[in-house]
Amino acid sequence: MKWEIINNKLSKEFKFENFVEAVAFINKIMPLAEKAEHHPDIHLHSYNKVKIELLSHDVGEVTDKDYKLAEEIDAI
Repeated sequence: MKWEIINNKLSKEFKFENFVEAVAFINKIMPLAEKAEHHPDIHLHSYNKVKIELLSHDVGEVTDKDYKLAEEIDAI
């Protein structure tokens, strides 16, 4: 699945084999977000699915900063 604009946010859902892998993925996002000083909304659901939503809250829309973090998340 590619990143999509949904409700004015850059969104993508990732599916893992189990809960442990889903949480490990979330933990790998944390240092990227901290380094970029850009924090995504992260939703863990159905025990093995993680939905990421990116939005530059200071301007209220998706910006290059969101696309850059999305690329880094995809590289995990």
